[in-house]
Amino acid sequence: MSEGSKKWINSIDVDIGGTFTDCFVVFEGKIAFAKAYTTPYNLSIGFMRAIEDVAKKLKISVTELLNKTDIIRYSTTIAMNRLIERKGPRLGLITTEGFEDMILIGKGSQWQDGLKVREKIALPLVSKPEPLIPRKLIVGVRERIDCFGNVVVPLDEEDVRNKVRYLVNQGVRGIVVSLLWSFLNPVHELRVREIIYEEYPEFYAGNVSVVLSHEVLPKIGEYPRTMAAILNAYLHRSMREELTSLYNELRRRGYKRPLRIVHNTGGIGDLFTTTAIRTYNCGPIAGLIGSLYVAKEFYGLENVIATDMGGTSFDIGLLIAGKVPVYTWEPVIDRWLVGLSYLESKSIGAGGGSIAWIHPAYKTLHVGPQSAGSFPGPACYDRGGEEPTVTDADLVLGYLNPEYYFGGRTKLNMEKARKVIEEKLAKPLGVDVTEAAYMIKRVVDGNMGGAIVRETALRGYDPKEFVLFAYGGAGPTHVCGYMEYVKPKRSIVFTFSPVFCAFGSSVLDFVHFYERSIRLYVREPGIEHKFVLETEKFNEVVMDLQENALKELKAEGIDIEVYPPIFSLELDMRFAQQIHVVRIPSPRILIKNHDDVKAVYEAFIQQYAIQHGALAVDPYGGVVIEGMLLKAIVPLPKIRLPTYPKGNKDPSPRAYKGKRPAYFEELGGFYNTPCFQWDFLESGNRIEGPAIIEGEYSTLILPPGRTLNVDEYLNIVIE
Repeated sequence: MSEGSKKWINSIDVDIGGTFTDCFVVFEGKIAFAKAYTTPYNLSIGFMRAIEDVAKKLKISVTELLNKTDIIRYSTTIAMNRLIERKGPRLGLITTEGFEDMILIGKGSQWQDGLKVREKIALPLVSKPEPLIPRKLIVGVRERIDCFGNVVVPLDEEDVRNKVRYLVNQGVRGIVVSLLWSFLNPVHELRVREIIYEEYPEFYAGNVSVVLSHEVLPKIGEYPRTMAAILNAYLHRSMREELTSLYNELRRRGYKRPLRIVHNTGGIGDLFTTTAIRTYNCGPIAGLIGSLYVAKEFYGLENVIATDMGGTSFDIGLLIAGKVPVYTWEPVIDRWLVGLSYLESKSIGAGGGSIAWIHPAYKTLHVGPQSAGSFPGPACYDRGGEEPTVTDADLVLGYLNPEYYFGGRTKLNMEKARKVIEEKLAKPLGVDVTEAAYMIKRVVDGNMGGAIVRETALRGYDPKEFVLFAYGGAGPTHVCGYMEYVKPKRSIVFTFSPVFCAFGSSVLDFVHFYERSIRLYVREPGIEHKFVLETEKFNEVVMDLQENALKELKAEGIDIEVYPPIFSLELDMRFAQQIHVVRIPSPRILIKNHDDVKAVYEAFIQQYAIQHGALAVDPYGGVVIEGMLLKAIVPLPKIRLPTYPKGNKDPSPRAYKGKRPAYFEELGGFYNTPCFQWDFLESGNRIEGPAIIEGEYSTLILPPGRTLNVDEYLNIVIE
């Protein structure tokens, strides 16, 4: 039962990944979870199968479950998938005349934005990304607003009508409007939209989107602002169609409340008010917030490396000093730089379905980023897959039970796994099948371990000072492998690790970000460096953002009288003579007096010194506020994990499943390894490696020299 709450909130949380769809349910005090194969041809099929499996475990009908559920939260990969596949609609862009080539020119970093290190090194092969909107579908209109928000050149409405007709005749299915300085004064963008609807009212009836940049991202920087608007328009249509279809199916089956969508802000919003760009990377973010909740509420941890190895990707998130970092300076989505603020998570192509291949020039083995997905999947799935994957290697090495994969619902074909590894890898490399399979394991473990070390080291942290959380369906199988590279204090694997991101969304609150660019001097440069912050203007912007937040929360059906939002403010600040900003948590929401101004200034100086060193602080340089980020949070009741009394060190006889051969290099090859049923392990159990722990949706491999302990929450702690 949640703290401070008198009843359970019945909730369903679903996370759709590239290979599996995960479902985590809290129903009348009970916790249940399930997985189903993702059905990319129709996501609602896998979605409903997962819910049906949970209903069976709870011994109730799907109709009863949905009818009594208070909230459904959904993490979607639709936006990410459509962007990767380049399956968005044909779009047109209206911008200020003379700036038609702006998104094509981009910034200097556009050549390498979104590329991996090895791709950046291969400089001759690097090229700019293919634009989402081709040059012939970009038009400029005569208008101009200056940097103070003043109209310098009035909007030429006849020119707008001509340009809109041209785009429509070119067959566009959406129009993005991004004019200079519109975030300061949106009057021209708003009028362009009115003209579009005047000329083509069927645009609205025909669901052709018109996206205004100032509504998506009211911040300075025409390139990142325009790209944020383009990405939103590019992803909006497919997301709306698929999620609306899913929502209609839920209503048909008995669910009567709104469908809530997980955002990359670390919170949730309503289906019909969620912008597509806010769903980008939301699944890993849900897992990160779940890690934060578990770390603080149950383990008292502040520094955690959260790792999620699924079927398609390996995601890394850091909890530092009990907080999740926010992207503070124009993150990159795919190959495009945007000015959108969201929580930070890194992803590499390393999962159970990652394909192993030989580099044609260097004759070396690589794993990923390509994935076999759920269909056809790895060769051992026996669905037509013809490429060797990590899962195939795990099967050949004896780590996976071919009769108990996915709880026995999927029988794995050992012969096909061995055959594809032999033909595609072993023979070309001149090794036997077992050695090739072990090479796959070592490469993928090294890729993941190296990614963790880079992510922590680049931030100036030592991974040895962190505790590592391992989740995702393949995480427990490989955690001891990538631990070797990281050497954390210890690792924790959860009873619900296979559906951890779905669990993570179950602890999410309503969270919305509201951003605004504004330039205000806090302190003048020079010897006297007086405090000069225009407090009225500062407070006016904050109150305007708060008003926007209250309107949106009301539109989502939240009674703000009963559930008043909690506001927090972050400020983008810099020294006057510098370019890049430092984001700080503001010690005040509103500025009332000189002491409040001084508190904001000192908070910036302190954060700047932490990031760049005390000697880098310039006391006479002047300090400027460049932007604001207001967070509005409506807390929801949280689940409490049950605890269990400590029992014997040795697992019970019913937990022991016998032995089977598994490959451990430390032991010189295959070793007859003890196997245990994960579900039957009890608090206090202690197991020395080598051992195999088999669960319905995941298998944990404990190599020689490692020890696991089952704690009071039935989670596994690896020392």
